[in-house]
Amino acid sequence: MTRPVIGVSAYAERARWAAWDMPASVVPQRYLDKVLAAGGTPVVLPALPGVDGVLSRLDGLLLVGGGDVDPARYGAVPHRANGPVNPVRDAAELALLREALAQRLPILGICRGLQLMNIVLGGTLHQHVPDVVGHEGHTGGEGVFVRHAVHLHPRCGLARALDRTTLEVPSSHHQAIDRLGRGLTACAWADDGLIEAVELDGHPFTVGVQWHPEADAEVAIFSALVTAAMIPAPAVV
Repeated sequence: MTRPVIGVSAYAERARWAAWDMPASVVPQRYLDKVLAAGGTPVVLPALPGVDGVLSRLDGLLLVGGGDVDPARYGAVPHRANGPVNPVRDAAELALLREALAQRLPILGICRGLQLMNIVLGGTLHQHVPDVVGHEGHTGGEGVFVRHAVHLHPRCGLARALDRTTLEVPSSHHQAIDRLGRGLTACAWADDGLIEAVELDGHPFTVGVQWHPEADAEVAIFSALVTAAMIPAPAVV
């Protein structure tokens, strides 16, 4: 059987390698490794205008983690704790997401990817989680993961894919879902009540998780994406 081809969104950042220091499209290797281990073939999608035009040739979409989305995208004033925004990446990933939804492609959003999913469906974000939950237990600081418990609703598809309803997850984020977007159902929560995962009602496979499964040993979430990508998409009428 041909391996499903999964598009993986890329960072648009300045990067250094060998003697070079210049703008680059980069993806942390662990995302690509997880798609490959799950049985898919990852293809990097650069943050360029019109990149969403390639989705008709792909079988699924993975939106990876990263920096803060511009709060203007959901009608908010920037919080003082926000990091710099990247309008080029925001535009490219939102276009990818809208087109993938229109084509009913399987979609997995991780951390920032979950937040983009909520924004494109009309939801909003908590811009600084410690202001909401009163602690900093969702991040260990820049470049550091912390682990905490997540509880999944037993009837959600994600619980079936993982074959459990409670797990310890690697986490690193200071923003999270506030108001849910249209059609999204929350299906996992942290102990403090913060939404940790969502699924899109009536869609074959559109799942977002706030944690970082690429930093864990197991590949179950990526396997669920790849399995969904093996099923032919229904015709759009």
